[in-house]
Amino acid sequence: MSGSPTHDRSMPHRTAATLVAVTLAIAVAIAPAACGSSDDAPPPAASDGGAGGGGSVDAHHDSVFPLDHDASGDGDTAASNDAAADVVVDPIRYSNPVYAADFPDPFVLRTGDAYIAFATNADGSNIQTARSSNLATWVKGADALPALPPWAAKSKGLTWAPSVLARGASFVLYYTTRDAASGFQCISRATSTAPQGPYVDTSLQPLLCQVAGADAFCGSIDPSPFVDATGQAYLLWKSDENSSACRTAPRLFAQALTDDGVSLVGSPVVLLTRDQSWEGEIIEGPSMVAHDGIYYLFYSANWYNGPDYAIGYAKCTTASGPCTKVTVDRGAGSAPIVRSAGTALGPGGQEFFTDTRNRTWMSYHAWTSPLSSYASGGLRSMRIDPIDFANGAPVLSAPTTGPTMY
Repeated sequence: MSGSPTHDRSMPHRTAATLVAVTLAIAVAIAPAACGSSDDAPPPAASDGGAGGGGSVDAHHDSVFPLDHDASGDGDTAASNDAAADVVVDPIRYSNPVYAADFPDPFVLRTGDAYIAFATNADGSNIQTARSSNLATWVKGADALPALPPWAAKSKGLTWAPSVLARGASFVLYYTTRDAASGFQCISRATSTAPQGPYVDTSLQPLLCQVAGADAFCGSIDPSPFVDATGQAYLLWKSDENSSACRTAPRLFAQALTDDGVSLVGSPVVLLTRDQSWEGEIIEGPSMVAHDGIYYLFYSANWYNGPDYAIGYAKCTTASGPCTKVTVDRGAGSAPIVRSAGTALGPGGQEFFTDTRNRTWMSYHAWTSPLSSYASGGLRSMRIDPIDFANGAPVLSAPTTGPTMY
C-alpha cells in the first residue's frame, strides 16, 4: 500500500445476493401497495468490515460499532439496518474505476447516507478525500489533513495509506508519514469531530516507528484499525523492512489500541511473514474483516509499481492471531485471491466497508492497462467490488471492469 509518484518504492457479474434481490423485487412489485416499494428504502451506505450478501457483520477493521460502521454514532443503527434488510431496494450499479483520479490505498467510511473515501497523497494534498452518495459517482473533497505534525518532514509525496476509526463522537485518522529525525516512514494519528475532517495531529512524536533497538525495522507503514467482536480495537501495520536501508523481509503486525484509539497498549504481535512465490519480496497493506467467527486478514504483496501486485488472505483465530495463509490453487502453484485481470492491473491497497444493507465491499486501487506504473504515465484509480463468504472462504469477483450490478 505504500508508494507514491515520488517514492522508490466485463460485463456485469451477478452474485447470489443479487439474484435474491431481483426475485424479491418482483414479489414486491406485485404485492399490495401497503407493502411499500423500493422508493421507500434508504440509500446505500458503507461501513467497515462485516459480512457480504446481507449477512450479519461480526466486526469491522475501522469502526467501534459491532454491527454497522455508521459514523453518525446512532445507537439505533443496527435496528434500522434490520428493518432495511426487509425492504427491497434497487441493486447498486457501478463501473470501475469508480474514481478515475490517482487515488491509491482508498479507505471508505460511511457517514449516514453518504460515503467518504480517503487516499494516499496526490494532487498537492496530504490525505486526499472524495465523497459519494451512491458508491457509483465520486466528487473530489478537501485535504483531510491540511497540516503535518512538527516532527514530520514537510516533503510532499510521503503521506500514505490513511484509515479512520470512529470512537464515539470522535474520529481518529491513522496515516504514514516521514519522521524527520530518523529519516524513516512512521505511523501517526490525528483526530477530528467531523468524519471528513479536517483532522489535527498534535503529537510530538510518531505513534509507531520501529526504527531502534530490537525493533529496528526501518520504519512502520500502512496502518489499518480493526474492532473485534468484543469491541476491542486493534491497529494492524507493516514493518518497512524491505526499504533500501534494511533490505530484509517485511512483516505484518497487530497491537491493541486504547478505548479512544489514540494510543497503543500491550505488545505487538507478528501476524504474517513473506513465504509465497507470488508475493515477491514484499507483503504489506494489512486489513481485516470478520464473518461467522473467522477473522480474515487480507494483504497486498509484490511490487506496487507494476502488474504483479496482488491481494492474498489468511484466516486468523483472533484479531491478534494466530493466522494461517490460505493457498489459492490456480493450477500453477499458490496464487493470490485477487490479481490483474482485464484492464485492471496490479490491484491492491484493499480495505473493507459495509453498506446499510450489511453487504460488505472491498475498496482497492489498480492501474489501468496498458499503463502499469507511474513511469509509464499510469495512475492508481479507486475501485470497489462486493465480497461474500461461503463455506469459510471469501467469494469475490474483483477486479471487475465496466458496468457491474450488485
